[in-house]
Amino acid sequence: MQRVLVLDKNEEPLMPCHPARARQLLKKGRAAVYRRYPFTIMITDREGSYTQPVQAKVDPGSRTSGIALVAQFKRGLRCIWAAEMTHRGWQIRDNLLKRRQLRRGRRSRKTRHRQARFNNRRRPAGWQPPSLQSRVDNIATWLVRLYRFASVDSISLELAKFDTQALANPEIDGVEYQRGTLFDYEVWAYLLEKWGRKCVYCGAENVPLEKEHIVPKSRGGSNRVSNLTVACHPCNQEKGNLTAEEFGFPHIHAQAKRPLKDAAVNATRWALWRWCDGTGLPIEVGTGGCTKYNRTQQGYPKTHWIDAACVGASGEHVYIASNHAPLLIQAAGRGSRQMCRMDRFGFPRTKPKQFKRVHGFQTGDRVKAVVTRGKKAGTYVGRIAVRASGSFNITAAAGTVQGIRYTYCTLIQRIDGYAYSFLSAVD
Repeated sequence: MQRVLVLDKNEEPLMPCHPARARQLLKKGRAAVYRRYPFTIMITDREGSYTQPVQAKVDPGSRTSGIALVAQFKRGLRCIWAAEMTHRGWQIRDNLLKRRQLRRGRRSRKTRHRQARFNNRRRPAGWQPPSLQSRVDNIATWLVRLYRFASVDSISLELAKFDTQALANPEIDGVEYQRGTLFDYEVWAYLLEKWGRKCVYCGAENVPLEKEHIVPKSRGGSNRVSNLTVACHPCNQEKGNLTAEEFGFPHIHAQAKRPLKDAAVNATRWALWRWCDGTGLPIEVGTGGCTKYNRTQQGYPKTHWIDAACVGASGEHVYIASNHAPLLIQAAGRGSRQMCRMDRFGFPRTKPKQFKRVHGFQTGDRVKAVVTRGKKAGTYVGRIAVRASGSFNITAAAGTVQGIRYTYCTLIQRIDGYAYSFLSAVD
């Protein structure tokens, strides 16, 4: 079960507690709600306490990343808090592309000419494109929050999807002990990444895939990763003793010869590792093959937050309750820097913004509105869009409600660049 983060009266982190315990403290008046997301309470009559070691574990992804807090108890490691974060890298990329197209269009039409700058600017060391840097910033932001709200003393990070050094070693048939237990998991993770997680012959996705030899072993093929690909069972059976070229797919031979660097680890993982190294906390690293091995050996389903809990050598034995419902985090940005909106020709179509806050509220704030009279009487909880008139729009789970006066609204949490929901418990 997802535990509640706890602070003492000096805002120092205590050990996360069970939700039932948090309800008792709130009911007795010994605690107050400090933050809604992640849900954190402050105990007003306690100062300091003993805490067990808590490790923050991260499974970085291109679109979705998993984060988990794992604590050491007398009975072993246990996942006490988890979240899945959806990034907005593609949205940032599309926005930058639109801005670039508008500026180039203005130059070509000479409607608002701005001379192009000389290309004399140097990028700093470790520079990442904004669409990639946002992933690192999102995870770093939440690691800072968890360090503030929980007693995190170490970090575990999946640094690579597979161990390229292990894959590059020559195979030695009959000496399986030299490969180690994780060798097959590393190879499979590499093949899935290289071939796009689909059958290379028919293109089928979301079906059981098998390891397939491009040149069959009966015709002199080896078990090297350069001779392996992935295929569905029907295609694998139909191909039989033929090579991929004889089967009608000569391009697979050329694609299989690509060097390991073509399927190398995402650069954002190393950028995240450098950031974690700067915190001064001990860092444990692991590969995707190791993560999958730990998860499958314990019988857990495939999800990003469970993968995060199983990262590294410490993820080999981690208890995850069946009723654990992780927090879903959607990167939504912190508003727009545009002074006014443009039409499809690149000309302003709205007036410049006059006020960012209206009556103390800002677009994106999470509020609770209790409307006592009128056609829209009821209670609404959600994100607001402010208007200078004082009539706000509230986007709740049931949809968007327009024209709610600010006098009915009570602030729950300021905009922090993220939207929140909860995932159903593990089956």
